[in-house]
Amino acid sequence: MSTLVEHFNSEISEPEPEPHDQRVRPTTGFGLTQLRQALPGAFRKLDPRVMWHNPVMLIVEVGAVLTTVLAIAEPLMAEPQTSGGSAIPGAFTWLIAVWLWLTVLFANLAESVAEGRGKAQADSLRQTRTSTLANQVIGYNESNDPAALSAITAPLSSADLALGDVVVVVAGELIPGDGDIIWGIASVDESAITGESAPVVRESGGDRSAVTGGTRVLSDRVVIRITSKPGETFVDRMIGLVEGASRQKTPNEIALNILLASLSIVFLVVTLTLNPMARFSDASVSVPVLVALLVCLIPTTIGALLSAIGIAGMDRLVQRNVLALSGRAVEAAGDVTTLLLDKTGTITYGNRRAAEFIPLHGVDLAELVEAAALSSLSDPTPEGKSIVELALASTFVQPATVNGEIVPFTAQTRMSGLNLPDGGVIRKGAGSAVLSWIGETGALSESVASNLTAEVERVSQLGGTPLVVAVHPAGETPRVLGVVYLKDIVKDGLRERFDELRAMGIRTVMITGDNALTAAAIAEEAGVDDFLAEATPEDKLELIKQEQANGNLVAMTGDGTNDAPALAQADVGVAMNTGTSAAKEAGNMVDLDSDPTKLIDIVRIGKQLLITRGALTTFSIANDIAKYFAIIPAMFVAVFPGLAVLNVMQLHSPASAILSAIIFNAIIIVVLIPLALRGVTYRPAGAQQILSRNLLVYGLGGIIAPFIGIKLIDLLVSLLPGF
Repeated sequence: MSTLVEHFNSEISEPEPEPHDQRVRPTTGFGLTQLRQALPGAFRKLDPRVMWHNPVMLIVEVGAVLTTVLAIAEPLMAEPQTSGGSAIPGAFTWLIAVWLWLTVLFANLAESVAEGRGKAQADSLRQTRTSTLANQVIGYNESNDPAALSAITAPLSSADLALGDVVVVVAGELIPGDGDIIWGIASVDESAITGESAPVVRESGGDRSAVTGGTRVLSDRVVIRITSKPGETFVDRMIGLVEGASRQKTPNEIALNILLASLSIVFLVVTLTLNPMARFSDASVSVPVLVALLVCLIPTTIGALLSAIGIAGMDRLVQRNVLALSGRAVEAAGDVTTLLLDKTGTITYGNRRAAEFIPLHGVDLAELVEAAALSSLSDPTPEGKSIVELALASTFVQPATVNGEIVPFTAQTRMSGLNLPDGGVIRKGAGSAVLSWIGETGALSESVASNLTAEVERVSQLGGTPLVVAVHPAGETPRVLGVVYLKDIVKDGLRERFDELRAMGIRTVMITGDNALTAAAIAEEAGVDDFLAEATPEDKLELIKQEQANGNLVAMTGDGTNDAPALAQADVGVAMNTGTSAAKEAGNMVDLDSDPTKLIDIVRIGKQLLITRGALTTFSIANDIAKYFAIIPAMFVAVFPGLAVLNVMQLHSPASAILSAIIFNAIIIVVLIPLALRGVTYRPAGAQQILSRNLLVYGLGGIIAPFIGIKLIDLLVSLLPGF
């Protein structure tokens, strides 16, 4: 018995994992302050128009009303109510009525406390939604010079911005609304949204162009196109979603509600037939006793806590900086079997950096460094900047001015470079693109081609991206100088986190547009189970459909516009907050920290939600056994003395037995609220092991706890006059 109690207590007292940020969160505890704040909402929920959403507790409320009416009318009755041949004390009906009302109130209190936590989180988010002046660009079109936009701006309230408006934001200003950066790069403080004190870099032309209203630009200057309507910003959506009152019931929750309602109807029919049967046996059962029996036998415990469990599950995600756009997604996360992860920005940090200059045979390293650096001086991409940084750390000395025509990178050429004043040309880019360019004017010798192929493959096998550098001096033959090794940096701690996912029975698949060699190296370093290389958006979508056709529930994380179709198709689509607006719109969850390993927390909370429902449902149904042994003998022992053998708790009297059962039925709801809010601790295990644990702890505990609780309450009730 002590082992069971210790195990049960550990489910409540075990500390929560630390959140991924430093923002002050509403406490997950359950104390007097939360009770006082939740009480007004609990009383408001007594309205039958609200209660009908919870059929089990609606039945209890109807019973409370009926018993209250009988208690008022009882003094006017010619004969006292009896049960089992014994006169019931005058206070009995009133006590039954009071505790029935408390049962309903405690059920509402559980939901109100859960909603209160969500509303507290929403209030903290409202503080980030600041109305400010925006510098709107007047008459913007694509041909405008972004550098001169400040000359054609006009101040406008952020509340008046419309979808598609273009604004200029400089260092120190708040971003007036959700949008995408269409020009520039800036350091942005997103602590109001994510809680992270470290600023992040947002820039145009990539998967990190999305910005959120209410965040602050710390440096530089950016031009932003607004992508949300007033009142429909990301923060507005977060506020609406974290407030428990606006949460829609999930399919699993609806199904469980139907089951509980069905069980309640069955017990209602059974209870209604008891009085005619008792009269046939020359016994008489009062209405308050029948109501008490019905309330004790229907699954009131789980009926009272069901809504709170669901709301608390979504709140736990918010505490980990994950915004669930639907309760269905939280439940689905608990059953995920396959996880697809986009490589760039998800498994890796997203920005490849130059790690090494690799000259070909016979090429001077300084010549390769200079050519690579000159072609990158005006390259605004993180890769281009990293090449210059690495060159400056080597032999390169940056000139005061760059002479020549800059050739920007395009998706068509897959190269960038510099056209020199003397007619010479420098190019850097994908190996196949550079070789094709060289082939237009000359050919590589077999030895150079072999040397280049070997270096490209070596870099690819290391998990890097080879960038080939070539020159075509005026009047000479084009030459390949060597390879720049661009390295994808795998995020720290991923291998260990993926090992945890594997222990949960989840298969991880990395998806990337890189070649198979690069993909294999990154997959090995990160520790994923499988990978899909050279993947197009169509390939990602097809892979998800194939996994779903095989009976798997699929979770997908991504941050780019090209990830949007897959995020929409996945059962759980987790978009990175650093990603594009299209990705965040397509997913059904948004990770504000942009940490792909957060999916482990998401899965754990999803499983915790399902296990908590199962555990408390088991506990609730097991409770009925003890309450049956308390009430049935009390009702009929005077007429059928043989039923005394069922009074295993040796309760003091029929009246005290019935009242004790009703009191326990109400109090156990309050006792279990902390567990419903925190959730049953999830430990990786198979379904059979989890079921066995549930039956042992919550099934057996649900039988033992009422026997002890009802007996203790009976000892106190028996001290009352007339009992």
